[in-house]
Amino acid sequence: MIDYQSLRFDYRRHADQNASPPARHPVVIVGAGPVGLTLAIDLALRQVPVVLLDNDNTLSSGSRAICFAKRTLEVFDRLGCGDRMVDKGVSWNVGKVFFHDEQVYRFDLLPEPGHERPAFINLQQYYVEGYLVERAASLPLIDLRWNHKVTGIEQREDGAVLTVETPDGSHRLQAGYVSACDGSRSNLRQLLGQEAKGRVFRDRFLIADITMDAHLPTERRFWFDPSFHPGQSVLLHKQADGMWRIDFQLGWDADPVEERKPENITPRVRALLDSIGFEGVQFQIGWASVYTFACQRMERFRHGRVLFAGDSAHGVSPFGARGANSGVQDADNLAWKLAAVVQGDAPDALLDTYASEREYAADENIRNSTRATDFITPKSEVSRLFRDAVLELTKRHAFARTLVNSGRLSVATVLRDSPLNTPDADTFAGAMVPGAAAADAPVARPDGSTGWLLRECHAGRFTALVFGNGNAADGSLQVLKDSGMAMHIVRVEGGGTEADLATQRYDAQPGTVYLLRPDQHVCARWRKPTAANIRAAVDRALAKA
Repeated sequence: MIDYQSLRFDYRRHADQNASPPARHPVVIVGAGPVGLTLAIDLALRQVPVVLLDNDNTLSSGSRAICFAKRTLEVFDRLGCGDRMVDKGVSWNVGKVFFHDEQVYRFDLLPEPGHERPAFINLQQYYVEGYLVERAASLPLIDLRWNHKVTGIEQREDGAVLTVETPDGSHRLQAGYVSACDGSRSNLRQLLGQEAKGRVFRDRFLIADITMDAHLPTERRFWFDPSFHPGQSVLLHKQADGMWRIDFQLGWDADPVEERKPENITPRVRALLDSIGFEGVQFQIGWASVYTFACQRMERFRHGRVLFAGDSAHGVSPFGARGANSGVQDADNLAWKLAAVVQGDAPDALLDTYASEREYAADENIRNSTRATDFITPKSEVSRLFRDAVLELTKRHAFARTLVNSGRLSVATVLRDSPLNTPDADTFAGAMVPGAAAADAPVARPDGSTGWLLRECHAGRFTALVFGNGNAADGSLQVLKDSGMAMHIVRVEGGGTEADLATQRYDAQPGTVYLLRPDQHVCARWRKPTAANIRAAVDRALAKA
């Protein structure tokens, strides 16, 4: 088994380092973490050559981001590495919330059937990065350069010129577009004189990865003010390889250096295990870290030819698993737009909608993350009294459970007000509004086998879903062909449980058509489309209208 934490990637001198004038590439991505790697793979699959620069030659150490949401797994499926992530990760849907030592309620994030992917998997970040690096290495259009640190940037009308420092000295590199995926301490953000603004939380948390020979259900457990850690909160998650992740709230006055010491971590873990019936179970401490956090973002994610994504653009608290998941969804949003612009299929203005859509998503994530943090770590006696009263009420009253916030868990943002959406002309019910990420469902294939709706969608083009059988569906199919638009068509035929579930989720009738963007967000839908409707909707989704 590969130890991804100990991998070291070789620096290699590149011909670009001798080029005069500086070599030019259509896209340069800075930062080979989960976001930069996702973006690079997505662009390469869309036939866009990518140079990916990383200032280091290792993957992340410790578990770090571990909770990867259903929507992120669907993105990884499209990139060709979702199965590997799910097979290695620990799948879970159920969470339990405790007040003191008593369970006050449980929740199920995926209570309905008919989804290929679980609500979440827990998988250490170094596995995610390792699998993405291996996927990138299989794609000849990705040029991944380790130990290449960007130390300067000069913006021009037709691109940007980067100064890159390597073990062999510095050189310059030209890029049509640059994506900054270089993390919360983004060097590119500083080089452009930009900053992320928001709220810093005065609290400290200890993360401890432990391995132990204990069998607990695969679920998320969150304690408010437990007897084994009074006055604070604790979160317990299972990861791959029999490893467990524990987050202990410490308070602002805790000494980060002291709290990281094994002799101080051990009694905290021992008290937790004893309280849940695992007295005497032996454990080993792996990685540990003490962190503080902030909820903040850049004012704008686009600055000329530079587009910011992931932690370089925005940051949230860890409650709700919104950090890495929102970063992957940034890449998912940016890749198809950048490909369309670079390949001449859309105007540069399409990239402005990357910024506006993902700024909106960042605001949603920050809002949810801030509310969770305020509930988990009340900063006044009145706030604590309110929180504890709510937790007491949850034992008997369902309404109170909606007020409990141990982290509203990551879901795809509905881009309801995007300028790329075509407003409904017909009446629809349900959640699949323009701007929503398409819901998965089982489907019957023409050969009689069954599959999954999102797997049937095209990874690189617009997809039209045509529902039902008979004359109405045949008519919609003909209209799609008459439109002359190069798109992938998926028939979702009636008859059978599989089609019925998809039909329900999309509130479809025979002949209903949904138009999905290449990132699988709905951008238009009709009961009975016309060729002109379809052409106009595609043009609008490409920012041509």
